[in-house]
This record gives sequence, C-alpha cells and structure tokens, in this order.
Amino acid sequence: MMSYRFRPLMTSAVLVVPLLVAVPAATDAAPSAAAASTCGPVAQFSADRFPTRPEIDNRFLPLVPGANTELRGTVLGDDGELHQHSIVATVTDLTKVIDGVRTLVVFERDLDDGTIQESELAFEAQDRAGRVWNVGEYPEEYEEGQLVGAPSTWIAGIAGARAGIGMLDQPRLNTPAYEQGRAPAVDFFDCGIVTKTGQRVCVPVGCFSDVLVIDEFAPLDPAGGHQLKYYAPHVGLIEVGAVGGDNPEVLTLVKRAKLGAAALAKIRAQVIAQDRRGYQVSKKVYGRTPPVQRLTPVC
Repeated sequence: MMSYRFRPLMTSAVLVVPLLVAVPAATDAAPSAAAASTCGPVAQFSADRFPTRPEIDNRFLPLVPGANTELRGTVLGDDGELHQHSIVATVTDLTKVIDGVRTLVVFERDLDDGTIQESELAFEAQDRAGRVWNVGEYPEEYEEGQLVGAPSTWIAGIAGARAGIGMLDQPRLNTPAYEQGRAPAVDFFDCGIVTKTGQRVCVPVGCFSDVLVIDEFAPLDPAGGHQLKYYAPHVGLIEVGAVGGDNPEVLTLVKRAKLGAAALAKIRAQVIAQDRRGYQVSKKVYGRTPPVQRLTPVC
C-alpha cells in the first residue's frame, strides 16, 4: 500500500470509529511531530537517480503490480448516522513519465457508503538509494456520483510542484521531518516524521510485528491535525490513526490480495480512461504529461 495523502471523505464527519484497535507494544518512540511546524527535502529529485524501469521494493512500501488493498472505517456524519468509509487501492502495470522519471501508477478509489467520492491516479517511483517518491496526483472528485473536477491535481515539475518522499530507504527514529511533496498552486505541502518503530499491530487481515509509524502533518493546514500511518514490513500501509484535527479519521486494512490477469485488465482499462479524461479535466497541469504506458514484461 502506498503512502497516499488522505483527505476527509465527508466534510460533515465529526467522528471516526476504528474497526479494530492496534495492539500497543513497549517499543522505541520518537517525540511527537506535533512539535514540528515544517519540513524540508531530504534529497534531490533528479532523473539520473532513478532506474529506467519503475520497480518499488522498499521494505515498508512495496508496490507490486496487481496488489490490491482496502482500508475501511466508520464515519459518523452530521446526520447522526454511521457511514461506511473505504479506500481501495490497486498497484497497476501502467507507467507515466513525470519530470523525466518513469513512475508507477497506483489507482485509488475513495468511497462513502459504497458511492465514489474520489478516484485518484497517484504516481510513485523508487530511486536507486531505495527511497520511494510521491511524484504527482490526479484526483478526480465526485458529488452524488457525478464528476465535478480535479482541483487538487499536482505534478512534479509543473507550476512549481516538486516531488517528495513517500517512504525513506531506512526509516529511523530521531531523524528530521521530511517533505512528502509540495505544490504551491494547490496549497499542497505534506510532511512526515518517523515516530515509532518495532510496533506490534493487529488489523482484520492479521497481526504484524516490527511495524513502523509515520506521523504526517500539513504545515499549511494546522486544523487538519496529525495522521499516524502504520506500515508493516513487506506489506505496506495497514492502519491510519489520528491525533487532533477537525475531522480525525481511523482506517484499518480489511482486504489484501493479488489480482489475476482478468481483474487487473479491468483496472487497467479504468485507469487508461481516467488518464485520457485528465487531458480535458486538468488541461493546464495534467494535460502537460505524456499518456500512461503499459509496463513492459520482464523477459
């Protein structure tokens, strides 16, 4: 599961109830990122630091084409009713060249009571040092099932946007907060800091050891609070918690599978359709990128 940016799915949400609470462990912990107010880049994003073929095998954020996951929680809305809230993510076998780097496309669907709220193409790449980078996002927003636009689109190298770290190569405690991506044109600026290691966490799909916890925050949106993202070795994101914020949310991993050829082909078709649509929806930003291409099979 990738380190994607969570946005409130229901602006009316006042409470999020987790499906299953993580099991705490007596392990090392760094000071809370609540003390941090900003962050900066930890490495230069340069095309010559990336392989020509996008492969992501980071220990805490492996992204293998065909991997399919679902994070799910329950949101209490202003109507006093509980609403099912889920995010389904698929690592595709499609790529897109952004700012000179060939990235891997991850397809994320954000649903509320089974109704689509957001459909996002996220672009990830791993450099030769093992760091995973967030290189851009094209998130289409929906209201009552109808597409209303993609105002939060950002692409590294366009309109002052720059890529950021989705996962460090060797996450350690007591390291500075790092930039996860920045796009001034859409007020996007996310930071992360390693806050715990060696955790044992249980979610509906099983229990995991040596879990890493990243505390994420947005300097331009202090009211958003902090999100705690739990990453299991060789699995990826398994849980999202919250500390403060106007609309805190908690999600847990409820499904994890590898799609077969037929299922992956259906996802591929959806992504290609959204990619083409992006040239009309976001002409000035997404419209400046080349079309997605299928990843060439390894001989």
